[in-house]
Formats: sequence, C-alpha cells, structure tokens
Amino acid sequence: MMRTHTCGELNEKNIGQKVVLAGWVHRRRDHGGIAFIDLRDRYGITQVKFNPIGNQQLLQEVDKLRSEWVIKVAGSVVARPDNMLNSKLQTGGIEIEVAQLEVLNKSLTPPFELDEEKAKEANENLRLQYRFVDLRRPEVQKLLALKDKYIQHMREYFHRLNFIEVQTPILANSSPEGARDFLVPSRFHPGKFYALPQAPQQFKQLLMVGGLDRYFQIAPCFRDEDPRMDRHYGEFYQLDVEMSFVSQEDIFAVFEPLMIELTEKFSNKKIVNLDENGKFKQFPWKEALNKYGSDKPDLRFEMEIKPVTQLVENCGFSVFAETIKNGGVVHGLKVDGGAKFSRKEIDELTEIAKGKDAKGLAYIIVKENGELQSPIVKFLGEELAQEIIKEVQAKVGDIVFFGADSWKTVCASLGAVRNECGKKLGLKDNSKAAWCWIIDFPMYSYSEIEPGRLDFEHNPFSMPQGGLKALEEKKPLEILAYQHDMIINGFEASSGAIRNHDPEIMYKAFEIAGYSREAVDGRFGALIKAFKFGAPPHGGGAPGIDRILMVLHDLDSIRDIYAFPKDGKGKDLMMDSPSEVDAKQLKELNIKSVN
Repeated sequence: MMRTHTCGELNEKNIGQKVVLAGWVHRRRDHGGIAFIDLRDRYGITQVKFNPIGNQQLLQEVDKLRSEWVIKVAGSVVARPDNMLNSKLQTGGIEIEVAQLEVLNKSLTPPFELDEEKAKEANENLRLQYRFVDLRRPEVQKLLALKDKYIQHMREYFHRLNFIEVQTPILANSSPEGARDFLVPSRFHPGKFYALPQAPQQFKQLLMVGGLDRYFQIAPCFRDEDPRMDRHYGEFYQLDVEMSFVSQEDIFAVFEPLMIELTEKFSNKKIVNLDENGKFKQFPWKEALNKYGSDKPDLRFEMEIKPVTQLVENCGFSVFAETIKNGGVVHGLKVDGGAKFSRKEIDELTEIAKGKDAKGLAYIIVKENGELQSPIVKFLGEELAQEIIKEVQAKVGDIVFFGADSWKTVCASLGAVRNECGKKLGLKDNSKAAWCWIIDFPMYSYSEIEPGRLDFEHNPFSMPQGGLKALEEKKPLEILAYQHDMIINGFEASSGAIRNHDPEIMYKAFEIAGYSREAVDGRFGALIKAFKFGAPPHGGGAPGIDRILMVLHDLDSIRDIYAFPKDGKGKDLMMDSPSEVDAKQLKELNIKSVN
C-alpha cells in the first residue's frame, strides 16, 4: 500500500493507529538527536518524528533527506507533547513515530523557497519557468481547487434547470468576434485554415436550430489579444449558455441566481446595490456612460457624473463655450472629500484624463468658507460657478472635475478619473460585490480602425431592437440591440444577447456594416442555411469563469487562476512556447516562414 492516509486528515481520533504517509519533505528540524520532518501533500502537513533509540540506521537515512525529496513513512500516530501543539495545523495535535522510511525520489535544490511569503519574493518569470514546483504551494493549489468547485457548482446548477452540456468543435472557422484569430493550417486542404474559436457562438446557435433548447458548456476560447490584468493571453474559459424561446429578462432570471450563489457560497463578499426586488440593477448603455463614464461601472461607491452643458453653453470660458458650439458636451464629476487632493494628485488625474484623449481637466474646489478655488472661476464668473456647484450638489470639502469634448471622450475621461478617485479615497471596498446589467447597446458605431466606416458595436449576431423595420427606417447609430453585459465591481463578467435568427434581418444588419450577401454567405453559410430551416428565437450569454474568480477573490492578476499561465508577453516559459518548428513540418502544411 503506497499510503493509508493523506497528510492533512489525521487527528487525535487516530492516536494508536498504524499509518503509511507519502509526500514531500517540507521542513526538517533536529532536536537533541531526534529529527522532525514536516511531510506535505496537497491536503496538508503532518509532523513525523524519527527517534534514534533502537534504530540508529533510520536516523542515518534521515540525515540524507533534503527539501522536496519525495518519501514514504510508516509508523504510529501519537499525541504531541503539550508544549509542541500547533493550533495552526489541522494535524497539530498529533505526530507520527516513524518505524520505516523509504525515499521514493530525490530532488534538486528548488529554484525558490515554497514558504508562501518567501515564494512571493521570487521573480515571477522564475516561478513560471518552474511552474511544476510553484504548483506545490498551498495557495496555488487552493485556487485551482476553488476553480474546480465553481465549475462543479455551475454544472450542477444548469443540470437542475434541464440544460444539456455539449462540447463544440475546437477546429472551427474564422469569425468576427472582435479579436484576432489563432489560425491552424490544413494539411489536407493547402492554403486553407481552421481557426480556434474565439467563442462557440455559431455552434451554440446551430444547436438551438437543432432543437437542443437549453445548452451550456465550460468552453475554451482562444483570442490573440494583448494580455492585461483581467485578460489572460491566448486562452480562457467561459460558461457558455444558450436558450430557445426566451426574452432578455428570461436570460437574466437564469444567470442572476447563479451569480448570487457563487458570490455567497465561495467568496467573503456581501452583495450590494440590488434593486427593490432583490435583482441586479439595469442601466442602458448611454445612461451608464453618462452617469459613470463607463459601460462597466464600479458601483461599490457613489460618484455620479452630471451634465452641465446647458448651464455653460454661453459662458465666458471659451474652452466650454467653443466645445459646445462644435457639438461637444461639458460634464462635471463631484468627488466628495476631494478638496484634500494635492496639486500633484490633481496633475496625476489630469494625465489619466489625457490618456483617454481629453485635452485637459478643469476643476473647482469648494473651500471651508464656501469660497471657490479654481483657475476657471474668473472666466465663468462667481454667480455661474456657484450655480454649477449647486447643480452637481457639491459641498464644502468637495472638488468638481470637468470634461469638455466630444460626448464619448468626456465620458471615457471622467470615467477614468472617477475610477482613480475611488482608489485614492479607499471607496473600492473589497468586502462588497456590486453586480449590474448594462443593456440597450447601440447596434453600430464608427470603426476605430477605419474612420467613417460603420462597424458592429458589440456582437454582430445580435437582434436589433425593432427588427428589420428598424434597420430599414432608422439611422444606423440610432439602432439599439438586444445585447447585455453583466458587470461586477467594474469588470465585465459576461456578454450576451438575444440572437438574430432571421436570415433577411441578418443580411440587412451586415449590409449596413459593409458586408455583401455573398460575403455573409461565405463567412456564415452554415448559420444562414440553418436559419432557413425553422430557427427558433434564442439568446444567451457567456460569463468568464476566470475573471469572476479573479474579482470575487481579489487576485492581483487573472494568471493566478491558471495551472499553467502564459507570461505578460504571451510566452509559456516552462514549455518554451511559442517555438520554432522544423522545415519538414512547414513543408507538409505548404507554409514558408518569411523571417
């Protein structure tokens, strides 16, 4: 028998039993000729004792043991002396008196210590290079076990609701999901490529056409996007869900209870900011940008942006007046207690606003006696300045920041300033979870890559509100879509929509974005064909599992959720990928490297 117990389960109830344990040498201590080993596996640590009396040879073998050697011990469970009890360990009341020792494998000296605090001091690249060692840390193993519990709970939840889990293809076709594809060359079809799915979007819609009215999947997704704190490079997992014969509210009714359960069961956060019916609040996209400067607002704290365009339309401050004259807007952001910001801090906030294309950041400080301190008051005039302060409900000790530019730039810049002020003032309370929905996204917006060209604002497969009539009669930028994002604490946790299931509506929607019928047939032929064979109305969403865990457990990076993460440049330092391949492989795929 390799082992009878794990290193985390023995306690005083096992005293007197003969046991066999196996694991890694975590620490070794010698006291007066008696040697102690802390033996570790993923379940915990057990102290084992080697007494030389009557077994000197055993002690000589123990002298050879080093950190991270893999060993097996057999012996008896005994109570620890009162002065050696360890309340920090689940096994802290007992130890094993060892009768037999077997070395299962030796180890080189680890490249860094596995003690949690000291391991954090190790260079991240070094830990990623030796990830198989880093995985032994209890903190890493707990996160992986936690992710397993989340996924298990999700599966149980959807099975209770009569959903069926279906695995969709990994080798798929290119799809305009908003990011670069990972392409896979075909050996059988020279010059043609598969694409790893950015999401199972078309496949799950085809499942709806096939009559599987309630589908879900723990789906791997692949996107060639730049990594960031909340986005792992290359691959991620989402809870992919689709339903037939549903409205947007039906979708919300499925997702909300699950997110509440996950928050309350697995995190230490308290859910806040629900509406009077105990549901997630809903904000139309435009309202969210007007109020919070973001379509993923952090609602753990109040700090609303207010429009002041009408008040300053004909003011003496040329920056405001000229902006409005040229079709722009002026908004104000009141920051409670912000009068204490130093000149340096205000300059830092100005640079944040400029990072969102703002030309600057005007401000007014409300001093203790009600006096207004600002370079712009002399241009506005005292009376108008006081009127603005009243409009945004500022009081003594507050600061009001102003954005004057195009609507989107003002929203984005003041939203970034709001977010930073929330950090500076300690308003991002990690004991809270503020969920909400963003709805009524515009169907189209102007392309950031090709100025003047219309593109889809969100998911191209969404149903426009008003259907074909809206597409034919409304201006493109006025058309709203049945799209929704689920937000938690300022992060996008999920995207979803009521899907377009009508071929003619789909052709028209893509036509407005510059796609011909032939182009639509070429790229989405299977979907178009399927819609002509009795497609039911359907919709769904896809929460990002890794991002939700990152937010609910206040992790520094989404990479902490992965067993084998890529680094900040998308490299796997452990496996040394991406790597070159030999010329023979390229020739088989009819590919030639130009580097």
